[in-house]
Amino acid sequence: MSARGIALALGGRVAPRPLAGASPRAFAARALPPLCLGVIVVALWQAYVAISGVRESIFPSPLEVARALVRDRSVLASGAGTTLSEILLGFAAAIVVGVALALAVSSSRLIERALYPWLVVTQMIPVPAIAPVVVLWTGFDIRPRVIVIALVSFFPIAVNTIDGLRATDAELVGLLRTLGAGRRQLFRVAKLPTALPYLFSGLRVSAALAVIGAVFAEWVGSSGGLGYLILTYNSQTETPDVFAAIVVLAAIGVALFAAVGIAERLLIPWWQLEE
Repeated sequence: MSARGIALALGGRVAPRPLAGASPRAFAARALPPLCLGVIVVALWQAYVAISGVRESIFPSPLEVARALVRDRSVLASGAGTTLSEILLGFAAAIVVGVALALAVSSSRLIERALYPWLVVTQMIPVPAIAPVVVLWTGFDIRPRVIVIALVSFFPIAVNTIDGLRATDAELVGLLRTLGAGRRQLFRVAKLPTALPYLFSGLRVSAALAVIGAVFAEWVGSSGGLGYLILTYNSQTETPDVFAAIVVLAAIGVALFAAVGIAERLLIPWWQLEE
């Protein structure tokens, strides 16, 4: 962390400077390439379906998917509300669990040697295999879906936060100890500001994993949500409707990813300034 970042972390006054990418022109410059690529992909997709004559039940065109989005908007909106509530609860649980485990692992070498291998082991368990067991343990309410989402998405948060706590500048820690700082002050002034960028990197990865975990959870123990709709539409060979549900899921994932990015800009401005 630079002197500017340390000053901000300590609550000092630093001359203001605009965040990178904050101006409308910078935002447009960043948004234009992916938008152009998306338009190209959709155009090629539409052209392929029109030229090849492939059946709608096998590979629908973007226009057919758009019609399905409009036709099933009420059903998709209801399913999106169910899935989004599960994702937010599971994501929040993953943050609590991941940060708590990172703090525990970083507090003691003994705890790290005992706990860290088991963190890795949790990621070796296939989610489709464990999800039905979680449903049997907890029932068919929202609890198993929240648990599955948390299990899928807590690992990047924990590992990245552990790496961030380890990355604290040793010279800064030595300086603070020379000045008489205690453990709480060391954590607040040195370790926490260093670990926060790593934490948000883990949150961005976990945001995508939370959406995947919600779909897996709804496939094995739900009567609602977008994952359940995908299963239902697939069994009826309503492929455009399946794609429509996937589009809504992707929109939820992108929105959650963007929300993490906004929170990062607001909570750790010194990191944006250093970039």
